[in-house]
Amino acid sequence: MAKLWGGRFEKEPDKLLWAYNASIDFDRRMAEADVAGSIAYARALVPTGVLTPAEAAALVEGLEAVLAEFRAGTFAFAPTDEDIHTAVERRLHELKGDVAGKLHTGRSRNDQVATDTRLYLLGKIGEVRALVKALQSAIVDRAAAHLDVLMPGYTHLQPAQPILFSHWMLSFFWMLQRDVERLDDLTHRVAVLPLGSAALAGNTFGIDRGALAEALGFEAASENSLDAVSDRDFIAEFLFWAALLQTHLSRLAEDLILYATAEFGFVELDDAYSTGSSIMPQKKNPDALELARGKTGRMVGNLVGLLTALKGIPSAYDKDLQEDKEPLFDTLDTLELELPVMTGVIATLKVNAGRMARALGDELLATDLADALVRRGVPFRESHRLVGLAVRRALAQGCGLRGLSVEDYAAISPAFGDDITSVLDFAASVARHDVTGGTAPAAVAEQLRRARERLRD
Repeated sequence: MAKLWGGRFEKEPDKLLWAYNASIDFDRRMAEADVAGSIAYARALVPTGVLTPAEAAALVEGLEAVLAEFRAGTFAFAPTDEDIHTAVERRLHELKGDVAGKLHTGRSRNDQVATDTRLYLLGKIGEVRALVKALQSAIVDRAAAHLDVLMPGYTHLQPAQPILFSHWMLSFFWMLQRDVERLDDLTHRVAVLPLGSAALAGNTFGIDRGALAEALGFEAASENSLDAVSDRDFIAEFLFWAALLQTHLSRLAEDLILYATAEFGFVELDDAYSTGSSIMPQKKNPDALELARGKTGRMVGNLVGLLTALKGIPSAYDKDLQEDKEPLFDTLDTLELELPVMTGVIATLKVNAGRMARALGDELLATDLADALVRRGVPFRESHRLVGLAVRRALAQGCGLRGLSVEDYAAISPAFGDDITSVLDFAASVARHDVTGGTAPAAVAEQLRRARERLRD
């Protein structure tokens, strides 16, 4: 079969140009989407009179045979297959003869590739969403299994206040929940049908685009044909979504890398998700987590690369838009491999409650001490200053806040009173944070309940 566009040319394209221009090496993964779009389009051509019902049935039969070859791994690509659309049409012609030449009536590769990419991504979104939900489920399970474990909470990587380990764990659930909600939201903008826009001006054969959208599972047909063939916002939005998800995964990875060090010892990664050193026999490296952290640059790069390609494109389709698929495919491949690994890391994580308890220093109770003074009528700014003086005195004496005597506190301010040291208790500190979203056991139990509700949604 001749090239789809060869009639106007006297010379064959340069071999290097052909290789440079072709996309078959990477867009072949959209074969099923391409065949699905073609089947729906063949049926839509019948009411227009372009195809008879018998011709449409023959084309559908041929396309289903092509699809079966793709699924069986027996489809034979030819050197003349410039892209997946060319490959499918060429094979359809081999199977069904000249009637295959009618299928492209009123259709351009411009609206065809946009449709294929949207169909492909819609299918993948469901898979990726399920992988994120699986990671959320592992986080919930790990939090529920360690509800009573106390740990230091940090800001600026400095000891701040005592919290529950489960509270820390669930903080990543809610990051991922926002990611799920953003993914659900952007799906509506992916589910817009470009097919019927042709090259840029629209279809001239009266295709029922609403019926075509419904047949392919789209929510609506595009409003403007010129925009439809060049719109890659949906890919940019998905790549942004993935970059933000990856940022959250990187933050989780960084915390776990830190907490798994010998100096912290709060957690230990399972052997199945760790690697060793080629020279140091004792090493247990958190490579799974380091890769999650490192791949963030790659995911952000995929987004920036596409935005840079899009920024100067004039109206309608331009070949620059061929650069949209490789970053999309790479991002999807990365997530499909990475998310199950991260889920495995969390599901098998060993929690060292004893090390966390031993890391609880008196400085973590300074805010509780200031709050106690507030309850005794001292304005917070003054109570902050007084507790700061107590911290300074404890440092000078080489002890913690619980090591200061009643006389030490009285020397700073009589507002402390004789019973002030009763405030200095880690479990009591955590329990006092009993507002919605706080780290108190009751608040975290309620947080867990709401998290499980989200998982069921």
